[in-house]
Amino acid sequence: MQFNPWHTVSYGDPSGDIVNGIIEIPKGSRAKYELNKETGLLMLDRVLYSSVYYPANYGFIPQTYCDDGDPLDILILSQIDIQPLCMVPAKIIGVMRMLDQGEADDKLIAVCANDMSVAHINDISEMPAHFLAETRQFFEEYKVLEKKVVKIEEFQGAKLAKKIFQHAINDYNEKIRPTL
Repeated sequence: MQFNPWHTVSYGDPSGDIVNGIIEIPKGSRAKYELNKETGLLMLDRVLYSSVYYPANYGFIPQTYCDDGDPLDILILSQIDIQPLCMVPAKIIGVMRMLDQGEADDKLIAVCANDMSVAHINDISEMPAHFLAETRQFFEEYKVLEKKVVKIEEFQGAKLAKKIFQHAINDYNEKIRPTL
């Protein structure tokens, strides 16, 4: 098998204390890059139709799988913009429950484990209310001009986020690993 970050990189600690996030989109970008599942390369999916920018570094956790057919999404907070395809050790602090076109599309929220400006944060409840509002607004707005409906539910803490992570590992092992 050729190198593909989805299949060949470890997800990190199965407890979810420190996971490996693979960055697709740096904070502040309007480019929507996505992992090409066959080649393992990043592909420009589109330039966002709306004049909004990703509020955090955005990517996925390898060797996970969700009902939307993709690896589990992760937003990794850091004081820096992280380059695409960089592997980032991250601490899960919560989850934003989201419906995209009526389909579940959870986004884990994490902090860069090696960035001391955020590494002290352990749960989403410690985040400023403005960060949560800004993140919610981005995801509610970024597909409006595409005439797609996104609904954001409440942000939840690290405990539920880690359960979602572990479920995504199990789904990968049951649905994807046997096909490799």
